Amino acid sequence: MRVMGVDPGLTRCGISLVDGGLGRSVTALDVDVVRTPPDMPLAQRLLRISDAAEHWMDTHGPDVIAIERVFSQNNVRTAMGTAQAGGVIALAAARRGIEVCFHTPSEVKAAVTGSGSADKAQVTGMITRILGLQQAPKPADAADALALAICHCWRAPMIARMAEAERRAAEQQRQFKARLATARRDGAGRTANSGRKETR
Repeated sequence: MRVMGVDPGLTRCGISLVDGGLGRSVTALDVDVVRTPPDMPLAQRLLRISDAAEHWMDTHGPDVIAIERVFSQNNVRTAMGTAQAGGVIALAAARRGIEVCFHTPSEVKAAVTGSGSADKAQVTGMITRILGLQQAPKPADAADALALAICHCWRAPMIARMAEAERRAAEQQRQFKARLATARRDGAGRTANSGRKETR
């Protein structure tokens, strides 16, 4: 499975590409950070991020895009910029029929380090070890993008099992409702027939 990890942001947007193998085997293929100047108009900043992400999608052909979900941030302006950057990338993926999954920062930290409250240094250190890199990826946005891709590789089987369980539950509920409706119709029919017999 080829996963494109995205750590969205307006000033710096981390993008990575990882191949997931058997078990927990992962191989880093590429990583980069897209930068946009703060004085550039918002629409142009988003366009630059979208163009870069689309180039990665068209060049590398990922099976899925893993994007950090904006969970909560004290700085509302930063949170909005992060959400906007993630949104244009998700849209570009949807246009290409590429699956998009969102992971919260705590999910990524827990998957990579075993602790949902790990700091950036711990995440970067584990990413460097997991991928067997000679030096830690910099800046932090690059490491975060790699962490997102690895997180998805390792969580994908569980996500698939949960989706299948939800699908089966929905199908069972649909079948139950259909049987219930049939039973009600049959019961109403018997009641009506019984009433006609009594009037005779």
